[in-house]
Amino acid sequence: MKTRRLGTSEIEVSEISLGCWTMGGLNWVNGQPNGWANVDEDEIVAAVKKAVDAGVNHFDNADVYGNGKAEQMLARVLKKLGLKSEEFIIATKIGHFPGTAAHAYESAHIRHQCEQSLVNLQREYIDIYYFHHGSFGDHLEEAAATMDALVKEGKVRIKGQSAYSADDFERAVPVVKPQVLQSWAHALDTQFITPGSRVANLLEKNKTSYVAFSPLCQGILLDKFDPENPPAFEAGDHRQGDKRFTTEFLRGVQPKLEKIKARFGSSTEALAAVALNYILSFPNLGCVIPGFRNERQVACNLAAAGQTLSAEDVEFIRSTFVNQRG
Repeated sequence: MKTRRLGTSEIEVSEISLGCWTMGGLNWVNGQPNGWANVDEDEIVAAVKKAVDAGVNHFDNADVYGNGKAEQMLARVLKKLGLKSEEFIIATKIGHFPGTAAHAYESAHIRHQCEQSLVNLQREYIDIYYFHHGSFGDHLEEAAATMDALVKEGKVRIKGQSAYSADDFERAVPVVKPQVLQSWAHALDTQFITPGSRVANLLEKNKTSYVAFSPLCQGILLDKFDPENPPAFEAGDHRQGDKRFTTEFLRGVQPKLEKIKARFGSSTEALAAVALNYILSFPNLGCVIPGFRNERQVACNLAAAGQTLSAEDVEFIRSTFVNQRG
C-alpha cells in the first residue's frame, strides 16, 4: 500500500483509506435522514482487519455519523482487534450535529464536540479535525480561532476543511488555513479536482491535499444497481430520495459503464480499481476514502492498491463520463 503526505504536514496516509459514515447505521439529524442501513459490527470488525492487514492506516469519521456511534464503534473495533488507535491516522469532523447550540460552529460547541469525539474515539488527540461544511454564517473567524487553539493545546494535529461548493472553499480556506480539503470526487463529477478549477487552484496555491469521499459514487460506478429495478432504502438512510438511484439516472450511466467494462473488465474488483485509481491520478490527491460495511467491500477497494492507470486509460475514463454529473 502506497502512502501520500498530506499538505506540508508530517502525516502520511494510505492511498486507499476508509470512510466510516456507514458505521453510524440508520440516523436522523434535525429530522432529516442521515445514515445507512444494514450495518453489523461483527462484519465491520472483519472488514477493518482486512484493511489494516493490507496497509490501510487512515479512517475518516465525523461526530454526525450515527451522532457519535461511528466514532464509538471505530474505537471498539480497533480494541477488539488488539490494535492501538494511535498507530493509525484518525480524522473526524464538526459541523453537521448542532446539539443544543444555535449554530454548530459556535466556539463552545466546537470545544464540546472535540472533547466528546476524543471520548468516543478513546484518544487524547485527533489527527485531522475538519470543519464538515462551509456554511459558517457569522462564525468563520470565531470557529477558525477555536480550531487554532485546539491545535496549540495538542488536541488536534492538523486542520481540515470539507465543503460542497467552490464558493465555500474560497471563503473558508484563507481564514481556516487547512492542510487538507475534503469533498466528493468520482468519475461522474471531478469539478473540485480538475486542474484549473477554482478548488484545484486553491490546492496548488496553498500546497494543500485533497481527500476524496464517495469515489465510487456510492456504488453506482460498480454497476450494482439495475435501472429497471432501482433500489429502495429504509427510513433513516440518506439515499432515500437521491436522484442518482432513480431509473432515469441509472439508465444514463449504464452505457458508460458498459464501455468501462469492455476495456477494463466487469468484475467488481476491476471496476473499483478503475474508479479509485482514476481519482488518485489527479494532482494534489491525498487519498480516497470509500465507505464500507463488510469485508467483501473492503477487499474490492483494496484491488486498487499498487496499481496505476496509463495516460491513455485516464483519458478514456474522462471522455467516457464527460458531461455526466453525479
